[in-house]
Amino acid sequence: MLAQETLTRHARAFPRPQSDLLPVGGVYAWRRDGEHHMWNPDTIALLQHAVRSGGEEAYIEFARVSDEHATQRATLRGLLGIRSDQTPVPLEEVEPWTEIVKRFVTGAMSLGSLSREAHENLAIAMNEIGGKSNTGEGARTRFASPTTAARRSSRSPRVASA
Repeated sequence: MLAQETLTRHARAFPRPQSDLLPVGGVYAWRRDGEHHMWNPDTIALLQHAVRSGGEEAYIEFARVSDEHATQRATLRGLLGIRSDQTPVPLEEVEPWTEIVKRFVTGAMSLGSLSREAHENLAIAMNEIGGKSNTGEGARTRFASPTTAARRSSRSPRVASA
């Protein structure tokens, strides 16, 4: 598939096409004649209608169309199928979620790249589930009281190198 796309783009460029410009393609943003995008004017309109009206029927329609788009290669998930011929793993052999989330880590993000609230919310969320936040740069300056500081503290504080 990747090779075919590369060859198609090359064929568009050589020999020189009718126009001096290659088609935009819609790789990063939706284009009428571009690649398929899951978030397009139809799905956005359905989502907005569902949110604004609050109706269950509107949401069900949005979900149906979104699921159809996923099956049309808009997501990797849409290319996968569930195999029902497999024996399920016994529940007692499955690692509990409380252990899985301990491996969750937020990426190292500078205090300047996120707001104070975003830093604190990431730290709080990771502390609540037992994960690790790495958003500690500037942490000492953002604590209002010692009683809440531990809850908003990053478990992997980052130290600026400059």
